[in-house]
Amino acid sequence: MNQPLAYVHPGAKIAKNVVIEPFATINNNVIIGEGTWIGSNVTIMEGARIGKNCSIFPGAVISAVPQDLKYNDEDTTVVIGDNTTIRECVTINRGTTDRMKTVIGKNCWIMAYSHIAHDCVVGDHCVFSNNSTLAGHITVGDYVVLAGMTAVHQFCSIGNHAFVTGGSLVRKDVPPYTKAAREPLSYVGINSVGLRRRGYSTEKIREIQDIYRILYQKNYNNSQAVEIIEAEMEATPERDEILQFIKDSQRGIMKGYFSSNH
Repeated sequence: MNQPLAYVHPGAKIAKNVVIEPFATINNNVIIGEGTWIGSNVTIMEGARIGKNCSIFPGAVISAVPQDLKYNDEDTTVVIGDNTTIRECVTINRGTTDRMKTVIGKNCWIMAYSHIAHDCVVGDHCVFSNNSTLAGHITVGDYVVLAGMTAVHQFCSIGNHAFVTGGSLVRKDVPPYTKAAREPLSYVGINSVGLRRRGYSTEKIREIQDIYRILYQKNYNNSQAVEIIEAEMEATPERDEILQFIKDSQRGIMKGYFSSNH
């Protein structure tokens, strides 16, 4: 249902049951899936690929050109998964030649005034609280929670099920299942509350805690800790995921709270 006061370019592909409120602007080369709601004063620019049953609230700007001086009008996109909510005044920029797209997964909740820059890839079931800011080229796993006013440095990675406390400056990679807090950002435990909510058993949570105890509380360097975890901890999907994240880290992982005071 398109309101007569909305502008929808003839080249946009709008599915059935999409509601577009007055004063929204939908540009050319946009695809919007069934059941999505586009609020008043939303601007959806070229290259947006929006899934089914999404809600985009007033003032949001989706798929604007990247804020990158190297961008040269390449044909890039923003991809937003099904059932994702984008709240007021969120800005999501499309990709550059690095990844050619910016991706937000399914069932995400991006709260007001958040910014997701070019070439970010965000997983499913993520929650970004108000004013969360992602610079370019960031990778965020599934079930990640960023509390309000979190700012993430370009090229950082945040692992699955991580929780970052409000007002944090994320300069290093945040491994899976962890809670990150303090300044400089440090490991302060695992995200046990989130893991319990998602059905992780007490035994599995204890296993993850044991892994991070070796990494962060035994005064080993990362290489030593990885060797000990591989040698002493039984191989499980969670163990292997943590080890692979550490090995793949380009910026280095965040420090441990316990070692940072030495």
